[in-house]
Amino acid sequence: MIYLDNSATTKPCQEAVEAVTNALTIDWANPSALYSFGIDAAHALRSARSKVAAAMGAEPDRVFFTSGGTEADNWALLGTAKRFGKKNKHIITTAIEHHAILNTAKELEAQGFEVTYLQPDSEGRITIDVLKAALRKDTILVSVMMVNNETGTVMPISQMAKLTHRICPDAIFHTDAVQGFLKIPFQAKTLGADLISVSSHKIHGPKGAGALYISPRLKSFPALLLGGGQEAGYRSGTEATPAIFGFAAACAAIHATLKDDIQRESELLNTLVERVSKLEGVKINGAQEAPHILSLSIPGVPTQNSINILQDAGIFVSAGSACAKGHRSHTLTAMGLAPEVMDSTFRVSISRETTQAELDTLLHTIEHGILPRARR
Repeated sequence: MIYLDNSATTKPCQEAVEAVTNALTIDWANPSALYSFGIDAAHALRSARSKVAAAMGAEPDRVFFTSGGTEADNWALLGTAKRFGKKNKHIITTAIEHHAILNTAKELEAQGFEVTYLQPDSEGRITIDVLKAALRKDTILVSVMMVNNETGTVMPISQMAKLTHRICPDAIFHTDAVQGFLKIPFQAKTLGADLISVSSHKIHGPKGAGALYISPRLKSFPALLLGGGQEAGYRSGTEATPAIFGFAAACAAIHATLKDDIQRESELLNTLVERVSKLEGVKINGAQEAPHILSLSIPGVPTQNSINILQDAGIFVSAGSACAKGHRSHTLTAMGLAPEVMDSTFRVSISRETTQAELDTLLHTIEHGILPRARR
């Protein structure tokens, strides 16, 4: 099996698997318990928080665990709306966000908030000038993803956060960093974002864990869940320690080799781009800025046909959201791509485990299995 859908989910690393197993079989106590078994679990939870924080470049006491990136995104938007209450109701996001952001923004629109959706250029970029033109005195929130999950385009988050805070000092800046965390180097302490969402299963950790970074600049922020006061009162409920400990173990393992992993993945993807570019009939979508995501189109061959051909060769890629429920990709649509391009797009996303031999097989299958269909 050649797995090239790592933007959807990644194979848990051995360190994460061992941490989950240990939490299920040995250190399974409730961290809130006041006897030694529970106190040991609480110590392990603090250690896990520190590992995730170190990978994010964040203060440990500003990292709060969630069930994943979707929950963190929901909390960021809904919490900001609640924090401002009836005082100002203008939100800025982009037309190419993950649906965890877009659908939450629609919910807020139904509650009376006004949402401006920034449009990308033909390469999938959201520019500083486009954001600047949208900022208003009544803007309370700007939410821009760090890396687009379909095209791999990287947004200038640090500059955007600084611009937002300069023009709208009271506004909150959020970034969905699910596709950027441990792929694009950043330090939460210095990035400038007030809220940062990350997810475990995108970085070789288990599903069911994620985190929201809440900057010290926000001295208070509305709680997500009420109850027993876990997560400093922000997200009550007994902590999902197996998922959290696995998340932390993955963070520590991936963070330790991050520089080498990024360089290796970038070299693999750049070589693939160079070789694919020489194939007549293949179109590359977007700016190809992230080290792990590549969007390809082969006009004349529907997306599902390409996926089936690749699957028959033991290669697994994704349609992204291009064919989700029969609808075209909102990202590619916003970029203004032609229908025949959108309807033939598939995404290749690699990881630290991807090999050159696997990408050679992908290229061979595209050239000899898919392209002949486009030429018929």
